[in-house]
Amino acid sequence: MDIGVVFPQVEIGSDPVRIRDYAQAVEGMGYTHALAFDHVLGANPERPGGWKGPYTYRHAFHEPFVLFGFLAGVTRRLGLATGIVILPQRQTALVAKQAAAVDVLAGGRLRLGVGVGWNPVEFEALGEQFTDRGKRVEEQIAVMRALWAQELVTIDGRWHRIPDAGINPLPPRRNIPLWMGGESEVVVRRAARLADGWMPHFRPRPESQAIVDRLHQLVRDAGRDPGQFGIEGRMTLSQVPPADWAAELAAWRAMRGITHLCVNTMGMGLAAPEEHSRMLERFKKEAMA
Repeated sequence: MDIGVVFPQVEIGSDPVRIRDYAQAVEGMGYTHALAFDHVLGANPERPGGWKGPYTYRHAFHEPFVLFGFLAGVTRRLGLATGIVILPQRQTALVAKQAAAVDVLAGGRLRLGVGVGWNPVEFEALGEQFTDRGKRVEEQIAVMRALWAQELVTIDGRWHRIPDAGINPLPPRRNIPLWMGGESEVVVRRAARLADGWMPHFRPRPESQAIVDRLHQLVRDAGRDPGQFGIEGRMTLSQVPPADWAAELAAWRAMRGITHLCVNTMGMGLAAPEEHSRMLERFKKEAMA
């Protein structure tokens, strides 16, 4: 099981030197990847109608493709994963181009997690429809995979038209692993049919294993191999007392089908990037030894 970290988006600040030092510390500790959240805009809670989302305009989010372009240059082995990019609020060909550029600069280290999102404010500001986002995402995935694989693409779809054109440079593998986030029934079924992996939000429990087993059956039903399908858990340290870290990690390792895990240090009251790094070092010594 690959064990990575959640990039502490809303707590790391904007100093590029400290962001570099954090990424290099994570890589030096042996964590396999860094996963970054995505939000383009934050709403004002005082806006007409109010706002009940978990993030507002006061929460800082580094744009993941720009961030990963930076991290690609200051690390050598650390995998880079989006968790998740809200695909239907973005232009498909542009996402394919940005992802390919990151993958080229990172030497094939990108894993692209995508989802349909929940924030209508962002869709409105970015000029995309919120209500048909689930229908559009499947065509978006097909378009991106075609653009990554072929020098020239001709597509005349419901939402996309590409008249014999392509992106350059192409990703080194002519493909980028594409995972999905979200836990609704339609999303789980879509992931089983189309994705390379899934990013759920649950803790290692018997009911979680039942969800994974059912997903694997859906993958089989789609004519695919569950052994080639990844699942990434998330261990949020603010939810687990330090005395229970090792047991929680052992429970993750014991689950069938969990291929990746990311350790989240946000929400612990850590005041600086260096404190996040020290917490990850402590976790490695106390839970991973």
